[in-house]
Amino acid sequence: MPNYTVTVATGSQWFAGTDDYIYLTLVGSEGCSERTLLDKPLYNDFERGAVDSYDISVGEDLGKIELVKIEKKKYWVHDDWHCKYITVKTPCGDYVEFPCFRWLVDDKEVILRDGRAQLPQHDKTGVVKQHRRKELEQRQKTYRWKEWHPGFPMSIDAKAHSELPRDIQFDSEKGVDFVLNYSKAIENLCVNQFMHMFQSSWGDFADFEIAHYTIIRLTNTLIYFMFGYQFLNGCNPVVIRKCTEIPDKFPVTQKILEDSLERGLTLEEELKEGNIFIADYELLDGVTPNATDPCTLQYLAAPICLLYKNSQNKIMPIAIQLGQSPGEDNPIFLPSDDEHDWLLAKIWVRSSDFHVHQTVTHLLRTHLISEVFGIAMFRQLPAVHPVFKLLLPHIRFTIAINTKAREQLICECGLFDKANGTGGGGHVELVQKSMKQFTYRSLCFPEAIKARGMDSQEELPYYFYRDDGCSVWEAVINFVTDVVNIYYDKDETVQEDEEIQAFVKDVCSFGMQDFDFCEFPKTLKTKEQLVEYLTIVIFTASAQHAGVNFGQFDWCSWIPNSPPTMRKPPPTKKGEVDLKYIVESLPDRGRSCWHLGAVWALSQFQENELFLGMYPDEHFIEKPVKEAMVKFCKKLAELTNVIKSRNDGKKLPYYYLSPDRIPNSVAV
Repeated sequence: MPNYTVTVATGSQWFAGTDDYIYLTLVGSEGCSERTLLDKPLYNDFERGAVDSYDISVGEDLGKIELVKIEKKKYWVHDDWHCKYITVKTPCGDYVEFPCFRWLVDDKEVILRDGRAQLPQHDKTGVVKQHRRKELEQRQKTYRWKEWHPGFPMSIDAKAHSELPRDIQFDSEKGVDFVLNYSKAIENLCVNQFMHMFQSSWGDFADFEIAHYTIIRLTNTLIYFMFGYQFLNGCNPVVIRKCTEIPDKFPVTQKILEDSLERGLTLEEELKEGNIFIADYELLDGVTPNATDPCTLQYLAAPICLLYKNSQNKIMPIAIQLGQSPGEDNPIFLPSDDEHDWLLAKIWVRSSDFHVHQTVTHLLRTHLISEVFGIAMFRQLPAVHPVFKLLLPHIRFTIAINTKAREQLICECGLFDKANGTGGGGHVELVQKSMKQFTYRSLCFPEAIKARGMDSQEELPYYFYRDDGCSVWEAVINFVTDVVNIYYDKDETVQEDEEIQAFVKDVCSFGMQDFDFCEFPKTLKTKEQLVEYLTIVIFTASAQHAGVNFGQFDWCSWIPNSPPTMRKPPPTKKGEVDLKYIVESLPDRGRSCWHLGAVWALSQFQENELFLGMYPDEHFIEKPVKEAMVKFCKKLAELTNVIKSRNDGKKLPYYYLSPDRIPNSVAV
């Protein structure tokens, strides 16, 4: 009588084990085993982290094992179970691996294919084709699109984290409770003493030092070259662009700027030499400021900041206009103005940069777009598809963190409304405006850098965000190329893959709502296009998010450097500002404390974080893919060492895009 040995591995995360009944059925090319209860006498089966083996005897050889069916039935109360993998040893001694890495909840069943990745056109038998089709049909019922706000990318159809499929929930919801984490942060930062004085102003700039709790001291960020440095290597290094022509709405002239131009060249000559840069916050023009607190008026501005690369290759501000329409009530502020005028103008730029960073650079262009990719992946790619296996680690917890944010953080009356000038709906308007400029090509890192005229290392030798980002992009694209070449031998194979075509169409037609201006592809015709698309998904979720997220506490914890709101309107005349006016313009004590809690919490890695190149769940079992992963990890380790060597001895190291600090996915 043929005998099969089945080995079952239970997950190691909290509450992964179960006391419920587990049944298993083997489905082979020549027949099926009986439904078998996996139970050993006087033994506690399926404990957390356990690996258990069971013998299953059958009347006749089942042939090639194609599927494994697992069922969970209630013992006393429903007890969820996380199955890592199942291995089947056949009567002839062969081992067949069935990766799972899924939760079985309630009276649920899961049917597994063996671990070899397979394209849909390469499936041969009716059994596996039917399984593939049914898996996607069920997924499309589970992962449904929903419009959270008009003009937004689509999101998951779930009002709360608890409504999400168990497989994409956090292991512990408590760990991502924004209210709890922000409150804990405020307590840890020792600023809870100020919370009872919610609407009172700080005394002066020295008071902000009391609340400023960071390793990097940034008290001079607004005064010296650090103001310009942040456009290159701060939290939002994607706004600055080379200026080749002064816009009509910003009427600066040679006479106005001549004191700031060090080389003895005219403004026109400096423009041609590539020494002039600009940061334009036009997106904020007309956005409604936060009006949720009738006791505190809050204000927004849409400044334009002209920057100059001096003879030491440092980026310095040389002119600031706080509105988009020139006029007598919208003066151009200069370094030669009264020190308080110039200081307040720079503070307004930093506040505007904070809003664009949080809502556009961070929320829209990493969180929301990664969720679109994730939902489409679950809807259109079965677990056996190589692209599903490749992308899954880079979608880990993304839908969960976004759902939690919509539940607590950016919802109406959420935590975002407490401290941010774009709270109360302004952040929604900002995303809607940004979507009209959001294109697929802008997610391609090297192209985005070049489009802003920032690609020359010779012209800008200290743009570490660009340099490290391009290095990581190259490593990712080489890894993706290696994996794609394993499964796609020619361009026609991409065209014939109906599932990958459905995936990119779902992203464009549903996730991005088929907006004409977004230019997301609806089809992929070549291997090169597929490689670029998958690189964009992985890079956006990992490196791009890391580059704009994990420096928030470093750069935003000194309130004057990144005010989350302003309590006085932008000045309309010069010479009327003093230090008292500036302090009264800045956030009050309570909003400052909420802001500190937010940027601290958002800058923390997840517990048990998985960094780029770490793939502990072995969804791929093929040797060539594992070799590609080893090669990828080796390259990432080399990059980490290069960045570490560059940072050694620097007073201000740049490490946000060091691979050992880049999580695999958007999870915070």
